[in-house]
Amino acid sequence: MIKNHYYLIVGVLCVLFAVTHTLNGISTNLQILGGSAIDHSAKTAFTYVWHIIGIENLVFGAALLLMAFQMKPSRVKFVAWLIIMILALRWIVIAAFTLSSQAGHVMQILPDTIAILASIILLILGTKKKDTICNHLTQQ
Repeated sequence: MIKNHYYLIVGVLCVLFAVTHTLNGISTNLQILGGSAIDHSAKTAFTYVWHIIGIENLVFGAALLLMAFQMKPSRVKFVAWLIIMILALRWIVIAAFTLSSQAGHVMQILPDTIAILASIILLILGTKKKDTICNHLTQQ
């Protein structure tokens, strides 16, 4: 039985983000590297970093899906806060590098901003959810 719908929703979103990020890389960004004059080691580094982000999203999704079924949500609250911090820091890096580049502007980071902000808000709501056992005992 689902104990935390917020974690479930963000878990599904993270799995979706993993798939779309990887497919986008394979079909567009990583294809561009193949025909470029960039050094082979730089191409390799870019490719594995791209896939690390996809796998990271997949791991977040799997963890959150498991957390959604945890009988005592307070046991996994710390993990949710770690994921929140990682997502917030990820957004800071995305924003800083995008906006500091000469061609960077706010519209480039809008999709990432929406996805990360929505995920963070849902995770925070998930951390506010009380254990159902505790709620039931306090109501008696």
